[in-house]
Amino acid sequence: MLRVPVVKCICASFFVLWLIIAVSFEVQLQEVTESGNRSFTIDYDNNQFLKDGQPFRYVSGSIHYFRVLAADWPDRLKKLRMAGFNAVQTVVEWSTHEPEPGNYLFTENQDLENFIMTAQEQDLYVILRVGPYICAERDMGGLPYWLLKLHPNIRLRTSDPAFLNHVDAWMGVLLPRIRPLLYENGGPVIMVQVENEYGSSGLFQCDYQYTSHLRQLFRHHLGSSLVLFTVDNPSGNNLRCGKIPEVYATVDFGLDKDPGQQFEQQRLFEPRGPLVNSEFYPGWIDHWGEPHHTTQPEALVKGLDAILALNASVNMYMFHGGTSFGLTSGSNVGSKFQSCPTSYDYDAPVSEAGDPTDKYPLLREVIGKYLPLPHGPLPPTSPKGDYGKVALNAVGSLKALVSLLPSVTAFWPQTFEELGVTSGLVIYSTTVPMRMPDPARLALNDLHDRAYVLVNGKLAGTLAREGDMSDLPIYTPRHATLDLVVESQGRVSIGRHLNDFKGLTTNVTLNGHVLMHWQMTALPLTDTSHLHTVISRLPQVILHSLTGTPRGGLTMYSGMFNITDEDPHPLDTFLKLDGWGKGIAWVNDFCLGRYWPDVGPQVTLYVPGAVMHRGDNTLLLLELERAPCDHPDSCFVTLQNHHQINGPTPPEF
Repeated sequence: MLRVPVVKCICASFFVLWLIIAVSFEVQLQEVTESGNRSFTIDYDNNQFLKDGQPFRYVSGSIHYFRVLAADWPDRLKKLRMAGFNAVQTVVEWSTHEPEPGNYLFTENQDLENFIMTAQEQDLYVILRVGPYICAERDMGGLPYWLLKLHPNIRLRTSDPAFLNHVDAWMGVLLPRIRPLLYENGGPVIMVQVENEYGSSGLFQCDYQYTSHLRQLFRHHLGSSLVLFTVDNPSGNNLRCGKIPEVYATVDFGLDKDPGQQFEQQRLFEPRGPLVNSEFYPGWIDHWGEPHHTTQPEALVKGLDAILALNASVNMYMFHGGTSFGLTSGSNVGSKFQSCPTSYDYDAPVSEAGDPTDKYPLLREVIGKYLPLPHGPLPPTSPKGDYGKVALNAVGSLKALVSLLPSVTAFWPQTFEELGVTSGLVIYSTTVPMRMPDPARLALNDLHDRAYVLVNGKLAGTLAREGDMSDLPIYTPRHATLDLVVESQGRVSIGRHLNDFKGLTTNVTLNGHVLMHWQMTALPLTDTSHLHTVISRLPQVILHSLTGTPRGGLTMYSGMFNITDEDPHPLDTFLKLDGWGKGIAWVNDFCLGRYWPDVGPQVTLYVPGAVMHRGDNTLLLLELERAPCDHPDSCFVTLQNHHQINGPTPPEF
């Protein structure tokens, strides 16, 4: 009788059992993939995320789709993946998608679904921060201006029914678009944030009814299994105010903080679950007139390594900052009013123009200690266009432009919101009805934000919110025409001053006498087709000087530049404005944004190659203060191949 050794029998049995388990596990994984039965959850017992039942942690980077042209999304997302990151985080800006009530935009540069699917094509998971408030140094924190137009007394970010009704309607449009893109439904979206840093809202008391309403709204549209989360700075009462029951609380902090201490604050509100820093800062925001913020690459990688060593998940805000094209950049109010520049470079690992910086390879090396890195060469710096000088000519003053535009008359001056103006400029005009002393004091209390004062068509001075300059001595003979060209420099993006009405927000007085009977004309700066139609009619009305002031301010300038047919496609370039003061620039009807080289730190404007074409291209400037156009050969700008966002700034601004 043949006897089989017991040990060999047992080993064979274990081998067969192991083989059965392995095959069964492989079949289960295949079934998960094929059936779409995918899951992303929080494992509270083991302080981690689970993806399809397996431990998972993300190293994410922020890219705001609305700060990058859609043509460049694949490039920026690929660079994120090649740096070792496995997820992208973006905020969703309400005002971008609903600029006017009921007018929804989800195409071209606003095509959120396309951005999400492009991320999935680059093997990236997606984390969405849908607000409704996002901050992000955007005008009104991403909330649409028309909330103030429809409801002047609205209490934003609260359970005020006037606010919630619009939030419900907006989320009823947005969230159903997101649901098919959730990870459990085959898409790349693994998490969705509720509100944003609510603990820093600046409200006098926390409105838990509001945040709970949002949780229920998100659950209704996105289902019960999606991981919802909040983000708050772990200081003071921020987490206490921002924490929402049944929503996972995460924190944010930068290089100057000890990760262990910061995560201890998260543990006070989430005793179990993964450690998460949802905003780890490689740089910081800039303001006009303030030095550009930078950080050292070595400090950044050391800070990231310290976070990852704790088995935490992290999002780098920003991985690629991009550009606040148009008039979308916001402002802040701390000890003073500070407006944000067009560039959102953020000293990020990928520059505003999409180039890897010195931080990029160092970050990849650190991430490679914790996650498998994708194969392939590191992305190089892309070539830039050096297209040279562009000659400009004055095409008309603002005064001439205004004569071709419709106006509104009212007893008292109205705000931008009352006039239905998103941003840009409004010209307020009235007549001084009485004789005044010489000089008389003009007072524009609560001016939002900057005003050029003209008496009988001549510039008398400038008033500005930045320096709290609200009054000016002027000479005004009886029946003099008073024009106030008022500029919005971006609504406040965070805090108690979020209800930031623009324009003349109170009555205008002259030596204490209230001025009445105003004519108000808005410039269509955000409607380029209308703007060009009006500009084309300017020669019909110009009788005297083309310029609005002796120094060439308050004037439109136009020019053309050519990109030869030999170029396969236009290259990114940078608009240098030596000698120009302050204004707004367009290329081929695309608004690049505001420029203000006089105060810095941003000296050049980024011009994406995607807004240009071979052949003739148009360049348009609205110069508010001064132009270097005393001679025709000095009236030009330059398209150069390098950026300058770290220029000189005044000692005090």
